[in-house]
Amino acid sequence: MPDNKYMHDNGCKEAVCIDAGRVYDSCSDKDCLEDLRVYFTERDQMVVDHAVSVRAKKVSVITTYIDVEPLAFNRGYYSCDLTFFFEVEVEVYSGRACPSTTVCGVCVFRKRVILFGSEGSVKVFTSEFREGENDRQKGLYRNLPRCNVQIAEPIILSAKVSDPCDRCNCACKCECDCGCSCIPESICNQYGGNFSDSDDCKIVYVSIGIFTIVQLIRNVQMLVPVYDFCMPTKDCSCAPTDNPCDLFKKMCFPVDEFFPPQADPNSFGCGCERK
Repeated sequence: MPDNKYMHDNGCKEAVCIDAGRVYDSCSDKDCLEDLRVYFTERDQMVVDHAVSVRAKKVSVITTYIDVEPLAFNRGYYSCDLTFFFEVEVEVYSGRACPSTTVCGVCVFRKRVILFGSEGSVKVFTSEFREGENDRQKGLYRNLPRCNVQIAEPIILSAKVSDPCDRCNCACKCECDCGCSCIPESICNQYGGNFSDSDDCKIVYVSIGIFTIVQLIRNVQMLVPVYDFCMPTKDCSCAPTDNPCDLFKKMCFPVDEFFPPQADPNSFGCGCERK
């Protein structure tokens, strides 16, 4: 291989070959997930069964399961099956004069996207060693692209409680609902037991808004210019001092505490952007 060292006017000293992930295809989406059923443990479900009304406080993403498979009818394309697990915190009101009770449940949403990930027919081996696993030198990896999912903090839109109904005929049931059987055991253990899936109990439905970016990434070798080594410029040493005034002098003046920031004059009071 010829020597890659050279000098350009722009300061580049060398061209080196690196192994890095290249994004072959990606997509972004905005989904409104209507009427997702929230599953509760048996203890929390007893509280929901006495509910007159509910109010959703917040929602967060627990984890996302990803499965990538090649499409037989379109080479180079892959189906990415995504399963999102959300934790929903709900305030339950059992009567006008009764205080609310906060319970946490889990809801599930499934989605499939088709992206281009190019082709690769080589077998991939690696010498990476991980303690407690088999020798990685004998591990064979399928040469599939890697799917990367980014999701912003979800937004809770609405919540309601419904009386017991026949699951097959209930008009409120979301088509994306797969039942609590699809909630993995690892998530169940976080909440102290299995989730209730009875048709005789009251059901809480929520609507959630999510923003996602899905990428198909494949490791490739690329030739990149190198300008210099990255030497840290920040000194991480912090010498202790016994003088509290020296520490106080390093603190920034809290301007916002004395002069609270004003509202953006280009936006409405409700926080909506002006069209």
